[in-house]
Amino acid sequence: MTTPAAPSTQQPQPQTEQSPPTLNPTATPFLPAITTLRTLSPPALTATLDLLFEPSPDLHALALPTVRTLSFASYDDLIATLRTQLLDIAAAVEGDAEGRRRLYGVLGSHPRLGRKKKEEGGENGGMSGLSKAEQGHLTGAEVEEELGRLNEEYERRFPGLRYVVWVNGRGREEVVADMRARIERGDLRGEERAVIEAMCDIAADRARKLLQKSAEEAVENSKS
Repeated sequence: MTTPAAPSTQQPQPQTEQSPPTLNPTATPFLPAITTLRTLSPPALTATLDLLFEPSPDLHALALPTVRTLSFASYDDLIATLRTQLLDIAAAVEGDAEGRRRLYGVLGSHPRLGRKKKEEGGENGGMSGLSKAEQGHLTGAEVEEELGRLNEEYERRFPGLRYVVWVNGRGREEVVADMRARIERGDLRGEERAVIEAMCDIAADRARKLLQKSAEEAVENSKS
């Protein structure tokens, strides 16, 4: 049996603590300033969560009260709070079928890695634009076929979960090695934690990139 790969120590770079930059309100997609979240309409707030985490009614049910009642200095702070909440839920749902169903409703929101464009309908197979960009280098018939087989094997080993990893530019060999190691490890509780960590790492990376892009566009627009 292959020795499981050590957990990745990569973390998205935290947002620097400084005066909030001016953002471009016409950026697409647009991530609003963290200080405005509590004042957003419900559709705007759920759209913000969907940008970071992918659409999930179960995540909305968890996160909306948190965002409405707490103040956050940065998206890193928000994501760290939701990470802790999800890890606490994962630790507490043993024997609670409904609690685990809601948890898996969150953890299953990301699209399958490397899935074919037309899978499950839509031009991008139901992928958000951000997911499509993050997986853009994991394309081609051979790659999709290999990842498809591993996705099926993973989901047989961990019913109800989907394999999620912060790709962060890693190539097919690294991703495949990680998938196989996690399948062989066969630790369901550990896998729940791994998916939570990966989802939150992806969300933090998306927030950083979206805010940076919006701030850069605002600077360019101010020069026009």
